[in-house]
Amino acid sequence: MASSSSSFVTLAVLVLLFGSTSAQLSTNFYSSSCPRLFPTVKSTVQSAISKEARMGASLLRLFFHDCFVNGCDGSILLDDTSSFTGEKNAAPNKNSVRGFDVVDNIKSAVEKVCPGVVSCADILAITARDSVEILGGPSWNVKLGRRDARTASQAAANNSIPPPTSNLNQLISNFSAVGLSTRDMVALSGSHTIGQARCTSFRPRIYNETNIDPSFARTRQGNCPRKSGSGDNNLAPLDLQTPTAFDNNYFKNLLNRRGLLHSDQQLFNGGSTDSIVRTYNNNPRTFLSDFVAGMIKMGDISPLTGSKGEIRKNCRRVN
Repeated sequence: MASSSSSFVTLAVLVLLFGSTSAQLSTNFYSSSCPRLFPTVKSTVQSAISKEARMGASLLRLFFHDCFVNGCDGSILLDDTSSFTGEKNAAPNKNSVRGFDVVDNIKSAVEKVCPGVVSCADILAITARDSVEILGGPSWNVKLGRRDARTASQAAANNSIPPPTSNLNQLISNFSAVGLSTRDMVALSGSHTIGQARCTSFRPRIYNETNIDPSFARTRQGNCPRKSGSGDNNLAPLDLQTPTAFDNNYFKNLLNRRGLLHSDQQLFNGGSTDSIVRTYNNNPRTFLSDFVAGMIKMGDISPLTGSKGEIRKNCRRVN
């Protein structure tokens, strides 16, 4: 009897330790505590995208850059303080990640309908979904219940977010480190069907690389001078064909050697992911289905739940 009782206690401890992270996230987490949450978020996202279509891609990217650094905990939204240097000025984010004002507006709107209830981390997750849907992509039920981090780490952001110079093995490794498969990586890279990149991110590719369509390279060179320091912040669409529509044209571009970033074209360059790119090019439904699965998996990365973290009143600072 004593041994079975102790086995039960051990099992209970194991469940507490290992079964309580993503298990505590649920799609109906706020159904009673904040029933107007979804329409409140979506109307604000819709307004922001109506003003600037690019904002949808920027909001989606915020969620990606948040989740890859110590989990989906809203840490990317924190301004620097005297006690920590945050993620906003890390190399992958500085002069690049944007949309913070929109998140502030969403948080303010949500606080009006249910103050002190919804985390900034969850707002990022919902906003990413809404952005994709508004731009013509799929929708999905977002798992919720994350809490907000009380700190942030610039060093972790520098080390965790794959740069546009990444080769295929580095990309696979970066995604694997947070529990995402190679197929997840290719599907989530398809988010580059929307949004824009700065000249500094693709200059080496359009001037130095050979696995690029020459006419495409010339087009991009027209707005991105060879000399560093000249036109660094000039923008180009990641998807030349439909830059504000969420579709599978990103993969068509890769087949035609028109990936804008070095890391984009690495997905179709004679390596192990060529077949996945071909599948997504030929079967848009498969891409959209895999993208949704990847987004849900990414949203499960190391959330703070239960009594961990807090529900921030202002997404830019701890309470």
